[in-house]
Amino acid sequence: MTTNPEETGFRYDAVLAEKIEKSWQHTWEQAGTFHAPNPTGDLGKAALGLGRQDEKSHYSPPRDLSERESLYIMDMFPYPSGAGLHVGHPLGYLGTDVYGRYQRMRGRNVMHALSYDAFGLPADLYAVQTGQHPRITTDANITNMTRQLRRLGLAHDARRSFATTDDDFVRWTQWIFLQIFNSWYDPEARTEGEDSVGAARPITTLIEAFEQGTKQTPDSRPWSELSPAEQESILQDYRLAYVSESPVNWCPGLGTVLANEEVTSEGLSERGNFPVYTRRLRQWNMRITAYSDRLIDDLDDLDWPSAVRSMQINWIGRSKGALLRLPVAASASQVEVYTTRPDTLFGATYLVLSPEHPQVAELTAAQWDEQTPDGWRGGESTPAEAIAAYQRDAAAKTDADRQQSKDKTGIFTGSYAVNPATGDQIPVFVADYVLMGYGTGAIMAVPAEDARDWDFAKSFGLPYVRTVQPPADHDEDAPFTGTGVMINSANDEIDINGLEVDAAKATITEWLSSRGLATESTQYRLRDWLFSRQRYWGEPFPIVYNEAGTPIALPDSMLPVELPEVDDFAPRTFAADDADSHPEPALGRNRDWVEVELDLGDGPQTYYRETNTMPNWAGSSWYQLRYADPHNAERLVDPANESYWLGPRESKPRGGADLYVGGAEHSVLHLLYSRFWHKILFDLGHVSSSEPFHRLVNQGYIQAYAYTDSRGIYVPAAEVEEKTDDNCESTYWFEGEQVNREYGKIGKSLKNSVSPDEMYDAYGADTFRVYEMSMGPIEQARPWETRAVVGAQRFLQRVWRLFVDETTGESVIRDGAADSATLKVLHQVIDGVREDMDHLRFNTAISKLIVLTNHATKQGGVTADVLEPLVIMLSPFAPHLAEELWTKLGHTSTLTYAPFPTPDPQHLVADQVTCVVQVKGKVRARLEVDPDISAEELEKLALESPNALKALDGAGVRKVIVRAPKLVNIVPDA
Repeated sequence: MTTNPEETGFRYDAVLAEKIEKSWQHTWEQAGTFHAPNPTGDLGKAALGLGRQDEKSHYSPPRDLSERESLYIMDMFPYPSGAGLHVGHPLGYLGTDVYGRYQRMRGRNVMHALSYDAFGLPADLYAVQTGQHPRITTDANITNMTRQLRRLGLAHDARRSFATTDDDFVRWTQWIFLQIFNSWYDPEARTEGEDSVGAARPITTLIEAFEQGTKQTPDSRPWSELSPAEQESILQDYRLAYVSESPVNWCPGLGTVLANEEVTSEGLSERGNFPVYTRRLRQWNMRITAYSDRLIDDLDDLDWPSAVRSMQINWIGRSKGALLRLPVAASASQVEVYTTRPDTLFGATYLVLSPEHPQVAELTAAQWDEQTPDGWRGGESTPAEAIAAYQRDAAAKTDADRQQSKDKTGIFTGSYAVNPATGDQIPVFVADYVLMGYGTGAIMAVPAEDARDWDFAKSFGLPYVRTVQPPADHDEDAPFTGTGVMINSANDEIDINGLEVDAAKATITEWLSSRGLATESTQYRLRDWLFSRQRYWGEPFPIVYNEAGTPIALPDSMLPVELPEVDDFAPRTFAADDADSHPEPALGRNRDWVEVELDLGDGPQTYYRETNTMPNWAGSSWYQLRYADPHNAERLVDPANESYWLGPRESKPRGGADLYVGGAEHSVLHLLYSRFWHKILFDLGHVSSSEPFHRLVNQGYIQAYAYTDSRGIYVPAAEVEEKTDDNCESTYWFEGEQVNREYGKIGKSLKNSVSPDEMYDAYGADTFRVYEMSMGPIEQARPWETRAVVGAQRFLQRVWRLFVDETTGESVIRDGAADSATLKVLHQVIDGVREDMDHLRFNTAISKLIVLTNHATKQGGVTADVLEPLVIMLSPFAPHLAEELWTKLGHTSTLTYAPFPTPDPQHLVADQVTCVVQVKGKVRARLEVDPDISAEELEKLALESPNALKALDGAGVRKVIVRAPKLVNIVPDA
């Protein structure tokens, strides 16, 4: 009677895989297999529990682990979504896990952990909808995601895990905020070991300079004569975290303000797609602009994708130009404009102010001049009325709308400026295509050389003067925005005609400077980071205000400031188009919390807490440091631990995590913010590394089919039925209606998610791991196909059968040693896998392991000297199965730290190589020869080869060029 392997329990299927996987996960947890020791503190070597004598001690880390070279691997924070993980989420986590396991075998002390970025808008919105506290929702989501991730067998040091909502994490987030608040950017400061000038310094150093008179107050009054409120008002212009009333992105539909980076190019909120309006509101800001140059220049020392580097450089938007001061006609005033093309000044025929520009009121005339065209007046009887109406309309538009609109609008102020190059009076307009967020909020308009200025000039009947020679075939009824020699650019004092752009820029700037009308300047697109949110679920600011409204930092002893209980979690939201609404945060409703009596050194007084909360970016801006010392209650991170894991090395001159993996969607927001915070902490001496992440890899997306109905609404992909007609053409149906199929990023928005739980149940975690890693290069998008997962399972089943008889469960490992052919395949695979693993080419590494497995299977089985390296190489991808097979090889300790196999050079030499024989430069023959063949013997074989003789056709040989063993080139007599 034949026994069916599927009925014996010895066949490697999902049932057996689950049993093996859960057993090893338990063993690893009990033994602390992946615990990476710190140099000092509670996670030092003593915390490894190496003294235990039970069987689990065989699976503990090696005793010398803390003496090994460190390797710090990070994944971008996951947000604990209520939907849990889909199969696209673990792609990066698996990639880092595979690499970390490999590096442990290469002798590194690998620190790898995963935590949760748990503050944020989704939990806040859910609380608003349901009334359930965000912490309850968040904690439940974390529990579910932790369960899902545990089943993957990720080699994380669980002792280092945390959530940004944990009280001790919040405490240090608030502490860092206070460090930033109590700092200023000293442009003359130098930080040891840095090439750049300028660094954060304690605000006390600035106060000392004011007190000693080495730095003057704005009105030159002595510092001691200023009231505390006046002193703080001055300091607010220097602090790296400050309160200001400035243009912000106000989203009435969400009831909160947003950072520039949280607004889409269409002018909608990144979350919810609500309209966003420009409003002047009192908000917290971070002076990230002070670090613009360092944020660009230090990218040169980072191992980041070129696309991400370019995105950061472009977002910061550094440009070199000149600040021009254009006189206002019949006035002592000047209007400052920034331009990167001062050479075109002779072509400036009008001037434009942003509607928000502070000089608009000053330059608004009392009445229209009789000569003012009706089209310049906006239909109003006075300039003030017209401009006020225009400003209201502009406030209701997004920056994107204002810049992208082809129809240019504006209002004449009634004033004129003077073009210093021509002496002409040029009209001053207010127009919404100019933004306060770039340059000075004012431009000199040169219609002939700028498309937007051209459109405005055409709409308002304004003249243009070409100052750059266009090509002969250029359309005269269009601007020319290219480069060329200067024309129409001379007066009695200066002539730049005929000069190229760079020379013309330098000449005109020098001339204007000599007249006090220009200064060379570098400007940036980057704006200060808006740091206030009108949400409940975020870190409270460790700030209170006194009766005068002066912000005061709380002492460290009062941290953390915890969120109060509230009856309603929602900020007040408004109609999406209510641009005149004002923020009303949820925290403001708890008056017992907002109004508090404290003794901050001057006796008990009544103070008022900040009712905004920090944005969800706060925690992710420094979490790389918390992993290094997660339980330290005395300091942010112990210097020894920070230096060991993140400190500078020859391989990473600015320090940081050795490998950081995450999605490209965070290229600007998170990465820019975390670099900014890290640099401040570096400047203040809290860390030795000046960058948070040395090497960055962006994992690709997993894509899958999605389906839409006749309305364009996505339907659940799992419930779509495929039907095939007689011509083998497929159609797709949902609830009796034909639907359209498309391809997109896997996720809940397209309703095409596949849960990892489904894969665990159907195949096991190791099969899922192997499949995801074999789908393609980690940086590239790849298609998900559930039916293809079985291929990974069959590969692991073949590996299993090299060890175990599926019918009896007995070992089938052969005795003796491997034959030479098998050793050659083995060592070629080892050589290739090491190369692939070093470069994160996990898909090709798996392909090579399949080659070795197939070879062993065709041989009818192999010996332990082949199976042992096979299991070690397989273990980063299928760690549970590999541990199980490791025990079947007789080992009683974990293979986690087993040395990764090295190739034997003698088995890497090919038996034969192909030598190409050329005659008169054309290939005439190919010879299979020994790789060690001598040049003399190779020449002899080539000259005797039938095809070479045929090509020579009796001609003599003038010269033979031999490049043994690959090439022989025969040159016949002419």
